[in-house]
Amino acid sequence: MTRLSTFTLLAATTALVATPTFAQDNGSAIDSLVEQVAIPHETFKLDNGLTVIVHEDRKAPIVAVSMWYNVGSKDEPKGKTGFAHLFEHLMFNGSENLPGDYFEYTEQIGATSVNGTTWFDRTNYFQNVPTGALERALFMESDRMGYLLGAVTQEKLTNQIGVVQNEKRSGDNQPGGLVSYEKLEALFPEGHPYRHSTIGSMADLSSATMGDVQQWFIDKYGPNNAILVLAGDMNAAEARPLVEKYFGAIPAGPVNTPAAADVPTLEEPKRIVMKDRVATTQVRKYWAVGGLRDEDKEALQVASQILGGLASSRFDEKMVRGDEVAVRAWTSYQPFHRVGEFSMTAEVKPGEDPNKVETMMGSILADFVINGPTEDEIERAVTSIVAGQVRGLERVGGFSGKANTLAEGLLYEDNSDAYAEALADYAALTPEDVRAAAAKWLVRPPLTISLVPGERPPYVEPPADGPAEGLAAKEYEPTPREIPPIGETEALDFPDVTHTTLSNGIELHYAQRDAVPLTVISMQFDAGRASDALDKRGLASMATTLLSEGAGGMDAQAIAEEKERLGAQISIGSSLDDTSMTINALSANLAGTLDLAAKFLKEPTFAEADINRVRAQRLAAIAQAKNNPNFLMAKTRQMVMFPADHPYSADPLGDETAISGFTRDDMMAFTNAYLRPENAEIFVVSDLPLEEVKAALEAEFSDWTGSGPVGTKVFPDTPLTNPQRDVIVVSRPDSPQSVIGMLQFVPVDPMDDLAVINAANEALGGNFLARLNMDLRETKGWSYGVRGAIQRTDETVGYIVNAPVQTDKTAESIKALDYQIRNFLEDEGVKPEELSRIQAANISALPGQFETSAAVLGAMVQNDELGRPDDYYEKLSEVYAAQTQESLDKALRDILDPDAFTYIVVGDVDEVIPQLEEAGLTYEVLEQ
Repeated sequence: MTRLSTFTLLAATTALVATPTFAQDNGSAIDSLVEQVAIPHETFKLDNGLTVIVHEDRKAPIVAVSMWYNVGSKDEPKGKTGFAHLFEHLMFNGSENLPGDYFEYTEQIGATSVNGTTWFDRTNYFQNVPTGALERALFMESDRMGYLLGAVTQEKLTNQIGVVQNEKRSGDNQPGGLVSYEKLEALFPEGHPYRHSTIGSMADLSSATMGDVQQWFIDKYGPNNAILVLAGDMNAAEARPLVEKYFGAIPAGPVNTPAAADVPTLEEPKRIVMKDRVATTQVRKYWAVGGLRDEDKEALQVASQILGGLASSRFDEKMVRGDEVAVRAWTSYQPFHRVGEFSMTAEVKPGEDPNKVETMMGSILADFVINGPTEDEIERAVTSIVAGQVRGLERVGGFSGKANTLAEGLLYEDNSDAYAEALADYAALTPEDVRAAAAKWLVRPPLTISLVPGERPPYVEPPADGPAEGLAAKEYEPTPREIPPIGETEALDFPDVTHTTLSNGIELHYAQRDAVPLTVISMQFDAGRASDALDKRGLASMATTLLSEGAGGMDAQAIAEEKERLGAQISIGSSLDDTSMTINALSANLAGTLDLAAKFLKEPTFAEADINRVRAQRLAAIAQAKNNPNFLMAKTRQMVMFPADHPYSADPLGDETAISGFTRDDMMAFTNAYLRPENAEIFVVSDLPLEEVKAALEAEFSDWTGSGPVGTKVFPDTPLTNPQRDVIVVSRPDSPQSVIGMLQFVPVDPMDDLAVINAANEALGGNFLARLNMDLRETKGWSYGVRGAIQRTDETVGYIVNAPVQTDKTAESIKALDYQIRNFLEDEGVKPEELSRIQAANISALPGQFETSAAVLGAMVQNDELGRPDDYYEKLSEVYAAQTQESLDKALRDILDPDAFTYIVVGDVDEVIPQLEEAGLTYEVLEQ
């Protein structure tokens, strides 16, 4: 599962009584807002020590169920690194009364946002479930807490060791993927709990025995070592009897006292030089600093924002936009339970001296430590942080929702209200507070890692000798328990959508959601990368990037600062078929946010200096992407499937030659042709009434007009056909994993409703339980994850498989994928249990899919693009309920041809080609 940072920036939540304006009297406004941010909750403890937190939020018929265990990788002894993360995987592999995969049962109840994560300090599991499924969810969570060991087998353990090792290979395979190991070993002394990575070592994982794993569970996963948070459509009175019923009989286990750890200070600066597949040198500096219990944590977070976190940061202003010695530069602060990590990174601009860049990093930091930040910098940083909290107000669960926020505070700081105290501390910070924290922590000797272009050392794995001698395994008899039924799930009530037009003819689509004081807007233009002429590929992407680099007499620095003062997010980008501006505004600041956004569209500057700077950044990004296996896969896929003169054949990041020659006239030509009112639609979800939203839009866009012809995209009349190619091998030497891709066009109209096809694909490739993933991951242990998906564009529909696998299983994996697909299409279609699971999951999950304004907005956009009615999602349950095995089989068998796939492998040709030859697979090699 995903490994995440502990610090989630306090995704606090509440219904806000007022909506103070950030643009004026900023400090007072922040104080006012912070005072109103609250997650009211009740806490109780069972006799066995399980702590339960309950937060009531009735906005949607869902409940977030979040279980946090007080155990992470810092608690692992020598020789058992990776055990906490390995056990997280095992707890998804079935329990005594829920045999099989845990996801089988989450799909039955329509759970969404399902995941588990492990980090240095904790292991957590979370999901959002329909209210009617809460009792079943509590049973499920309790079964893997108290009734697991009777279901853990040697076969499961061996399999998950392989899965975790492939997760490790996947990260290691990325450019710079080996830096974290060197960093931890250099920053922390021998024996320090934070010295080893959460993923662990290959040798320790291979040596895990059943007895050791059983004892690890007994020692660490008792109810008295856990916090359960329930947030959503219920209250403590409703929750307590259910928690008592399912968790009360689980006996307490040993008390796990988290490993203590001091914050180390290096005796002198350390310097490490590493070579890897990077396009330009990266200079990285690290310090071990105070963590979540340290009084400086808020000041360090704000220091990080000002130095290199904000778009207006000093690193951006001086190194990226000023002297232009770096193409990117940033800082980060990650506080953990016992310690924290502060880092500074700069990617050196090609042709610049890395020593000069490092010197500049030091001088910027020195100035900050001596003179401190300005009041304005503090206000902008804190405004951005607090606005981020408001954006988290909609979520009851997920990675940074209310449930996790409450659990994190109680686990690390013995205070479930820690988020509120932190927000108050942010609001009270002074420039001297921030300067002093930087002076305290960041003048100590740093660790400097220079990651330079070159051949990384050969990737060496220890031999898989199997488990070492350990504790003797025990036999555990399952304890039968009665599984509760699933209650009724409320039908989805999608917000009503109103359609109107602005005075200049732009269509406006509006829905109201009042959970938080936010207005989310998407302005859609029919453009995208497909609008680029053959000799101008990359123009749409680069032009939209430049819109926020200068407009309305403001330069990039002024624009960034204004967004931060407003607490606004404004992003502009191009997908394959569309260009969009997305605006996320505090509703109180909607007018100011729209005023800034309108400048981008109506008054772009396109200054030559900005064009040259963004050009250098784009070329550096392309050079770096060529080292990324996933980018190489995407690039090769486009090249293979589309003729050279097709708009979709372009490199996802554009053509280097074309980018090198772009001028201001090119930028203006694109914006004049495509970013204009005649080519735009606006979609809005807001707590404000339509009249206010429309008036604010009219104020900025009523005078906006286009001139000249509207741009049109040109697609060839010749139908696309599936190329008949051998296995295409893209050479990427010394890769510990091969990334396998499969693709074919399918005979489907892009405007068709794909609901039934996508549902059928949930049995074949579309989710965790699909056959492709279950075979290569859960049965064979060769991959961390495999997916097959329908990919829709305006002109085509394709089926794409992505399968990263360990290098020595490349050819066998191709054979396995081919077998699974042929077996599904020719012999064994959807099984009765798959049909039941798919129907239950899709119907029950509908109410939880639209918890946030962003989710509603995305659905509105897609409904409009595909000509669907506004109530499309409300009627989907009827479509799902009507499906049969035969209808799902037909949906895929009518469109997929097992002989029409093109296979691509990105990997080490020296390792891959002998396997292909032995398997009788013909191939062609593409050198980069």
